[in-house]
Amino acid sequence: MKRNKLLLSAIVAATLITGGVMYAADHIDTPAVTGQSTDITDVYVFQGQNTGNLVFVANTQGLLAPGSTAAAKFDENTVIEFNIDNTGDAIEDLVIQCKYDAASNSMQVYGPIMPSEKGTRSKLEGNITASVAVTAYGAGSPVVVTGVSGVTVFAGPRDDPFYFDLTQYSKVIAGTATGFLPKLPVGTPVGTAGFADDTFRGTNVLSLVVEVPKSLLGAQTSGTFTNKVNVWVETKKKI
Repeated sequence: MKRNKLLLSAIVAATLITGGVMYAADHIDTPAVTGQSTDITDVYVFQGQNTGNLVFVANTQGLLAPGSTAAAKFDENTVIEFNIDNTGDAIEDLVIQCKYDAASNSMQVYGPIMPSEKGTRSKLEGNITASVAVTAYGAGSPVVVTGVSGVTVFAGPRDDPFYFDLTQYSKVIAGTATGFLPKLPVGTPVGTAGFADDTFRGTNVLSLVVEVPKSLLGAQTSGTFTNKVNVWVETKKKI
């Protein structure tokens, strides 16, 4: 079967040192893709509860209001691709590719696998390693599936975990404030003076979570896996 090539649409980058947590965010910064299925808001990578695993998270389609979240869908013509560099040369050695299948309303995961093409063009590589039904908005519990080689996946709407005071940021940029305010303590009423206001409070994202055994992330043809990997996420449209 012919694999359609995919063209890069948007990119977010993060760097991970195993055992730590690193993330990158891109909210309301890319007008060309804001509100589209290709819009990446965050990427997170961290060690799993099982310390032998790494968890990869890509959030897309940010600023979803609760009233519009139920209708939000992953795009069957967009692949979300985690790129993994395990040799330190800033070139992907492995990819985890995630494609939505509208007919079954499921997210299909390929990899981690060495890509035959690198950079802004890709094609789906290998076979499906895990497939999970997309969790519906408001569902009582998330649908999580473990597939081949211990690859576990979740896909569906989630509250946006990113915390940022955009109003205070604008004041800092304008020179009318000297710094950020402290995060609102748990239990403190929203709007309490002297604390940051979370601009993204009450908004949702479509979230994709893939947990992978570290043993699947080692160097493939050259280099040595030193427990340090670079990770970036791309959304790629079918052409």
